[in-house]
Amino acid sequence: MTHLIRSSAAELAARIASREVSAVEVAQAHLDRIGEVDGTVHAFLHVDTEGALKAARAVDDDIAAGTPVGPLAGVPLALKDVLTAEGMPTTCGSRILEGWRPPYDATVTRRLREAGVVILGKTNMDEFAMGSSTENSAFGPTRNPWDLDRVPGGSGGGSSASLAAFEAPLAIGTDTGGSIRQPGSVTGTVGVKPTYGGVSRYGLVAFSSSLDQAGPCARTVLDAALLHEVIAGHDPLDATSIDAPVPPVVAAAREGARGDLSGVRVGVVTQFSGDGYQPGVLRSFEAAVAQLKQLGAEVVEVSCPSFDYALPAYYLIAPSEASSNLARFDAMRYGIRVGDDGTRSAEEVMSLTREAGFGAEVKRRIMIGTYALSSGYYDAYYGSAQKVRTLITRDFEQAFGAVDVLVSPTTPTTAFRIGERMDDPIAMYKADLCTIPANLAGTPAMSVPSGLSDEDGLPVGLQIMAPALQEHRMYRVAAAYEAARGPVIADVPELAGAR
Repeated sequence: MTHLIRSSAAELAARIASREVSAVEVAQAHLDRIGEVDGTVHAFLHVDTEGALKAARAVDDDIAAGTPVGPLAGVPLALKDVLTAEGMPTTCGSRILEGWRPPYDATVTRRLREAGVVILGKTNMDEFAMGSSTENSAFGPTRNPWDLDRVPGGSGGGSSASLAAFEAPLAIGTDTGGSIRQPGSVTGTVGVKPTYGGVSRYGLVAFSSSLDQAGPCARTVLDAALLHEVIAGHDPLDATSIDAPVPPVVAAAREGARGDLSGVRVGVVTQFSGDGYQPGVLRSFEAAVAQLKQLGAEVVEVSCPSFDYALPAYYLIAPSEASSNLARFDAMRYGIRVGDDGTRSAEEVMSLTREAGFGAEVKRRIMIGTYALSSGYYDAYYGSAQKVRTLITRDFEQAFGAVDVLVSPTTPTTAFRIGERMDDPIAMYKADLCTIPANLAGTPAMSVPSGLSDEDGLPVGLQIMAPALQEHRMYRVAAAYEAARGPVIADVPELAGAR
């Protein structure tokens, strides 16, 4: 089993296509692994054993019949529980949706199924994607496989932890302010936020509609690129979907793996350093920049002054949109219903249901957002935040006029201990300090492992950012860097009880 669960998605796909191993064997190996370690890691909220094996058998049947299959056919995947999948529960990590089984697939889910990807189940997350640690899940926290006393990042900590624990070779996350990249950084995995509109949001339960973006999570850059091409592309069911060709990310990853970055201009964002950054993170970042220079890249410093205001702007825009989006959870149509004993009005039932169904962080953000949108405060708060968003977009445009990609640490620190920041929301929010600007501008960004911090031996991530619809640039740089420095994931400690 070990050689199967530790193989890359590309390797597994090739072995399945050649019939060296069956898709059913691969799926069963990962299901067995989940059974062994997920009681400790808690990456999954729902495991679809029957559905996964059925999908794997269908791939084996197609290959036996000579039917052409996709480049990831038969490869298992963990799906973040904010994307709908027909027949599987979708809770968004919240009690208010406990037990709800959607009657349709999200476009991302449908494209995965059509590509022959085997969906193992749904992963744990901060409630409605609000958080940076997966501690805000109503169903308990996920633990980081590198250190079980630490968080795996958030909101997509379940997806990233499933990769680091070798429970799945691929995963899907969503990124509103860093919820793919930040978990990738602290678990030593690869996480990609595509251009806003590059991957359909149809069937993605909305937190902040102008920021949410689904994307690939993997253990290697090539695996992320292969998954990216499967899920990306125009979707008429999503009004924000971009009608443009998918960037050639797989070709770029293969080109980058040859290790030559000659002619590539890399900008180091000066705003992402200094106070608040763990020294070991900065040392890892400096070593990564030096490595890029050795690969032939030209490195220059780039100033993006409006990035200093990204965090407060985000925490006005995102809660404002959340307060609107979450108004649909009213106990009248789906999800739980509390207090409906025939004596209470609809308003009373709605209030009791929301009180019982929403967690503390969700309530906090709804209140912030409702206040920011209220009469007399809209222009002062929400309107001002949108102006800052415009300035950040202009900073990106100016920077990309001088360089091909921008780089920074993905997170200011390594994984913090479970419970360490639960009573300090501001400290928690600062985990997304480096990732938020790309969400506000709608530009793509990714995190690739850059080694282990010399202070605590925990993973550190290198963030690479590119202009809109230019994902191939960052995949090329990431693949070259990955090939030069070698894998990080091989160093993850073995979990108790695993073979």
